Amino acid sequence: MTKLNGAPVNINALFIETVEMVPDTVVTLTNGKKFVVRETMDEVAERVTAFYRQIGLTAVTVRQSTEVADG
Repeated sequence: MTKLNGAPVNINALFIETVEMVPDTVVTLTNGKKFVVRETMDEVAERVTAFYRQIGLTAVTVRQSTEVADG
């Protein structure tokens, strides 16, 4: 993926907890660390799905929530 400053960043898909558009795409890991990336939520989902296929977890489906957080 790509940080907002243009620097590439590798994020381990196994540790992604949430991906939000607020309005930039924010990827939150299970340890609480957050990355703001240029890719859209759909692009992140596509890359995560491709990663799971690459490692043989083809039955995994990346689910997108339509919930809107209050706040």
